[in-house]
Amino acid sequence: MEENSVTPPLNDISNDKVANDAFALQIKNKSISLPNGKVNQQYCIPFTFEQLGIEDINDFWFDGLENIGLKYNPDTSEISGNPTVAGDHKIKLSIKRKDWTENKPIFERELVLVINHDPKSLWKEIPTPTDTEYYKPDSAKQFLKVEASTGFLKFGKEFRKDIVVASQRGRSHAHEGKARDDDFGVAYDKGNQWYIMSVADGAGSAKSSRRGSEIVCKTFVEVCQSQLSTQHENFEHLIKEFSKETSDANRKKLGDTLYSIVGAGVFKAYKNIEEEAQKSGKPIKDFSTTLIVSICKKFKFGWFVGAFWVGDGAIGIYNKETQFLKLLGESDSGEFAGQTRFLTMPEITQPAELYRRLRFDIVPDFTALILMTDGISDPKFETDANLMKIEKWNELWTDLLQMVTFADDNELAAGQLLKWLDFWSPGNHDDRTIAILY
Repeated sequence: MEENSVTPPLNDISNDKVANDAFALQIKNKSISLPNGKVNQQYCIPFTFEQLGIEDINDFWFDGLENIGLKYNPDTSEISGNPTVAGDHKIKLSIKRKDWTENKPIFERELVLVINHDPKSLWKEIPTPTDTEYYKPDSAKQFLKVEASTGFLKFGKEFRKDIVVASQRGRSHAHEGKARDDDFGVAYDKGNQWYIMSVADGAGSAKSSRRGSEIVCKTFVEVCQSQLSTQHENFEHLIKEFSKETSDANRKKLGDTLYSIVGAGVFKAYKNIEEEAQKSGKPIKDFSTTLIVSICKKFKFGWFVGAFWVGDGAIGIYNKETQFLKLLGESDSGEFAGQTRFLTMPEITQPAELYRRLRFDIVPDFTALILMTDGISDPKFETDANLMKIEKWNELWTDLLQMVTFADDNELAAGQLLKWLDFWSPGNHDDRTIAILY
């Protein structure tokens, strides 16, 4: 043995071993766990041994956190970051006692940190095969810029509104490589300053509903343009008379003429589906679709808005400034839960029923006239009763403003709105379509 070497007394070695064994047992038996995290979602939890009731510690550190996008910050005593890898991860916790010196033991404890999948990542995005019958693109968007015209100059620029619309295939369809069933149609008659809008949701259970929604939206816009070109003078006269005196007689005259314009467009849409069914040899129910439509024009005394609505989804006039809301119809889900009425049901296009579903109003102004399919109304409003609550429309508008710039002539709004449609809502993965006049 070297002269200068020092051998610890046996009782010191024995005491140290006892202390180490006791400390190791304390670490082993102590309940230490890390809360679950989720991929791409901020993770931040405090981690101190004072909180856990373990004393006599000099230092500790983790091995394995960096591999999944996390780290321990001793200054804040927090494990934080954005997890990038899903799964059950083994994290090694290494601990030194307060009297630790070189060659003394480092105590280890294995922890399991569960990082759950980002739900979005579990959904496949399979393009719709282009040889699919009645193929349509998986998404569509349109910005309809309304130029200032002689008719608008007399009202001022603030009365000129634009239309933005977007439609996106739902995750449930994308996961299976199926086609988008929703559709839309919008137009602006520059000569007479009429806006025309439509959205439709083809029934998921109907094999050719994507064609049905396409037919009804396209047909409605075309027929309304034609009807307004020949009837606008008389129609606008009746609107002006109604604005002066909202009598039952004036309401009836205006309603009858609205029926001859909007009702004609809706009925022709049904007939064109019927024709397609006969031509293809398919039953008409294969083309089942909802339909929400509107026509709108600015007058000196305000905005006239007419509408028709069958099925789920929603259409509303919303004014953020005055906290005004007017729902232009009601969502009808049929006699049983989960059952929706469609335009293709024969009773819907009976004259009395079609007339009953017409709505119109005159309002001073509005922030937005919004038409949407149930892929949006279900997650954003949750119940039919909530459609009547201005608070829910405020929430929708605030949410839209996070991604969409509703400014004059902003042609980027269509792309922004399409991107907004990708919002995440657990359990709501249907096609989404929204048309906004603002």
